[in-house]
Amino acid sequence: MLINCIAYQDGKKLADIPIQEINTYLCRPDTFVWVALKDPAPEELAEMKAEFGLHELAVEDAQLGHQRPKLEEYGDSIFAVMHLIELHEGELNVGEIAVFVGRNYVLSVRTRSQQKFVGVRDRCEREPHLLKQGAGFVLYALMDAAVDRYFPIIDALESDLEAIEEQIFSKGNARANTERLYALKQKVMVMKHAVFPLMEAVSKLYGGRVPQVCVNTQEYFRDVYDHLVRLNASIDTIRDTIGAAMQVNLSMVTIEDNEVTKRLAGWAGMFAVPTAFAGLWGMNFKYMPELEWYYGYPFALFTIAGACAFLYWRFKKSGWL
Repeated sequence: MLINCIAYQDGKKLADIPIQEINTYLCRPDTFVWVALKDPAPEELAEMKAEFGLHELAVEDAQLGHQRPKLEEYGDSIFAVMHLIELHEGELNVGEIAVFVGRNYVLSVRTRSQQKFVGVRDRCEREPHLLKQGAGFVLYALMDAAVDRYFPIIDALESDLEAIEEQIFSKGNARANTERLYALKQKVMVMKHAVFPLMEAVSKLYGGRVPQVCVNTQEYFRDVYDHLVRLNASIDTIRDTIGAAMQVNLSMVTIEDNEVTKRLAGWAGMFAVPTAFAGLWGMNFKYMPELEWYYGYPFALFTIAGACAFLYWRFKKSGWL
């Protein structure tokens, strides 16, 4: 559906306009039109394609969604895709915003996301001296807003990791810790897939050959790139820490298994002693002096009990029991 369609001239808002009048404002000097769509129908995108002369491949990508973050040039226009990530009840919901940018227009297409960009438009309108730079500044504002919303998610993932690390050395939590670490690793990979490709794309918007629409806003895109570099470094750190935590957790599982094995071996050793004595005295020989002895049976019980007590003391002292 159509969120809004507004015309700007010299950095100032002219008016909210109907789609049918877009072409009229596109012909004015120092004027551009900013249109925002949410989950548009194919007919709406087809109408925008006709109004702005959008490339059919870019329109197809915006319609299908599920694109990798990227930046593509089609003649003198730009097509950018960014992931919109929301953390809701511990789960990450991934949407997209596709932005078409030309000399005199900006079209943003938001899909599968409830994030709103009203604040971005308000920010741009409060800074007419920057909005005067044209559609390139709007692209920067949208990118900056999307990237800034990644930071709280990274902070939440770091907090989750710290909470899991505190439980790693607690007995009986090995399986639960492994499941939580693996789930956290999946969330980190979602963030990696959003940040790293976008970082590569933004690097094309400052220094060297820059698309004409972004020539006057290179320093702003450099700032976005710096934020993405920081995010990418944090993601790599979290991912490495998760790998180390999983190794430590597996080591704790092995240690716990060894503890159980030692206990079982200790008890098995103690049961082996009476078994050995009983087997010895249970042999069917005629001449066994202790069989004829009056105190033979109490002596046998005392010997077995004494041997078991000695083994128990030794195993307890060695930490096996």
